[in-house]
Amino acid sequence: MHRLPPDDPRRLILRLLAEHDPADAAEAADVRFVSDFVATHPRCFGKADPVGHITASAFVLDPDHRLLMTLHRKLERWLQVGGHSDPGEFDPANTALREAREESGLPDLRFHPAIGRRPLDVDVHRIPARKRDAAHDHLDIRYALLTERPDALAITDESDDLRWFALDAVEALGIDPAVRRVLGKLRRRVVAPSR
Repeated sequence: MHRLPPDDPRRLILRLLAEHDPADAAEAADVRFVSDFVATHPRCFGKADPVGHITASAFVLDPDHRLLMTLHRKLERWLQVGGHSDPGEFDPANTALREAREESGLPDLRFHPAIGRRPLDVDVHRIPARKRDAAHDHLDIRYALLTERPDALAITDESDDLRWFALDAVEALGIDPAVRRVLGKLRRRVVAPSR
């Protein structure tokens, strides 16, 4: 493991990644990439590093195992909710929960009991250049959340739409392979055990 000072907030990320069990070779490569990036980029939180930064996202489920997806206004794609850490926010689980609450309006979000606060998935994806921002990488730590109040949705200015989808319907939205991998994890870890 990379050696960092005891008070360095990047140590939490490195520990989470070291404990994470990747589902496939692509995720294993992303875990290694994120570990190396975090160890060598002290400003990896927020948007401070223009090359890339840690982000956190949430796959929000309701009691019927429907998945919340947002039609992202800037990227014009259906995605899970999530985003960047705020200043002083170094735990990606906290970032994922905060971002999910802000982007969905769901007041009762909590970590899904089948997964807990452990990362569900790790993914690196490229964000294209836009206006003032150069192309950069999002090093996304992903979590599973649960709501008991799916009708409490509130669309924010980051979304053009916000909807619940059956897991089997999500693939028709043009999702990338990493989201497809997450759907498999959700089916195995959340849906199958509850049957």
